[in-house]
Amino acid sequence: MKKIVFIAFLLLFTAQSCGIYNFTGSGPITGETVQIDYFPNNAPLVEPSVSQKFTVALQDLFTRQTNLKQTSSGGDLHFEGEIVDYKIIPVTATADQTAAQNRLSITVHVRFYNKLKEEDNFEKNFSFFYDYGANEQLIGGTLETALDEIFERITQDIFNAAVAKW
Repeated sequence: MKKIVFIAFLLLFTAQSCGIYNFTGSGPITGETVQIDYFPNNAPLVEPSVSQKFTVALQDLFTRQTNLKQTSSGGDLHFEGEIVDYKIIPVTATADQTAAQNRLSITVHVRFYNKLKEEDNFEKNFSFFYDYGANEQLIGGTLETALDEIFERITQDIFNAAVAKW
């Protein structure tokens, strides 16, 4: 009899402790809609595809990891901002003082508004980088790989700051 009571208590406790979280670790999300505006590229160095790719990456993340419906205006959660930095710098050198490796770094300025919980609002920068060999050109597959890796990290950081509170 004690085993049955113990197992019932354990099941109840386990079910209760997992009740407020979802598989993304974000806990309960306030709101039903999310509005993600287009993020223009205002960086001194402009790569034409960056704005569209970033905006779609952020929208896709919220579609995959939440049950929020996307809207073009009046969202309960609202993201806006711009890409403020896109730069390529050498990060390592060879013995003859040439670059052995370059780094693409992207910074996105984000303004987040939560209509239902205004204390969660924020405005801040998110950035990440991708290192590639100096003998590679940042075009085609190398550029796609770099943007995918950078945007995966930046969008996850934005998601965590806005929804998961990490």
